[in-house]
Amino acid sequence: MTKFPILYWPRKTTGDNEYQLARKVINTETGVMPDVCTDDIDIADMLEKNPNASIYYPVFCGSTGWWGELLGGNAVVCNKVIISPECQLMVIESQKTSKPRGQNQLLAAEIYPTSGFFKKMNSGIATVADMLATDAGTILALFSGKNQSQFINVLESTGNSYLGCIGRY
Repeated sequence: MTKFPILYWPRKTTGDNEYQLARKVINTETGVMPDVCTDDIDIADMLEKNPNASIYYPVFCGSTGWWGELLGGNAVVCNKVIISPECQLMVIESQKTSKPRGQNQLLAAEIYPTSGFFKKMNSGIATVADMLATDAGTILALFSGKNQSQFINVLESTGNSYLGCIGRY
């Protein structure tokens, strides 16, 4: 089943070379010109209404915490497409219809940074990929790992909250 591409572009499209390049890359990759969404996007709602869609979500150089919008949703990051040194596209699909393309997954968790937690995470279960501190004093952390259930068990054994798997690559 072919996924229908949707390009989310939060910036002005007129005269934006990266926007044009993104459309061209998506067309080359899928054989279809993507629909474009420039308004704020609710990823869970978009995938609920369009279960066969692939949302191409741009991450621009210097931006942080983009993955936080996916927490708690049924969305997975199933691929990454680099279109320029300044921009890459995260390919987001519904967890229900996405097919794994590799063994590693991107796993997200809200954690309190205790030394025991980090010792267990450095034991090969998962590797820290990104971290973002919150106003509540917790850390949203993105990990790369192979075994989601083992990752959840370690999180729960250290008293931390698991927010869900947000993707795989």
